[in-house]
Amino acid sequence: MATASGIGTEDPSAEVLTEAAASFGLLASPARLHIVWALAQGESDVTGLAERVGGALPAVSQHLTKLKLAGLVRSRREGRRQVYLVDDPDVVDVVRLLVDRLTARGTGAELPAPRHLRGL
Repeated sequence: MATASGIGTEDPSAEVLTEAAASFGLLASPARLHIVWALAQGESDVTGLAERVGGALPAVSQHLTKLKLAGLVRSRREGRRQVYLVDDPDVVDVVRLLVDRLTARGTGAELPAPRHLRGL
């Protein structure tokens, strides 16, 4: 594998890049990103998510299906309800990092780049 110039680490495999691109593709939808953000704060059923993200119940349900198929969220049955939760804590970390940094940038706060992202 080739190494990135000046960084000293190996490039990720094609499989890893493909999987990362698929995850980012799913999160490119503001509605799905909001759903993941909401689920990062705690479990919810589809009705609660629809109220929180301001989406129609069928649309939120379709977004959840896509996120579930991708392995980003999962569900469990609680009586007659399906309760959804994030199934990939690494995705939550990425979403929180990006949203927090964009929020801080919007307020004019200056944040140092995390050590592992410097130079990117």
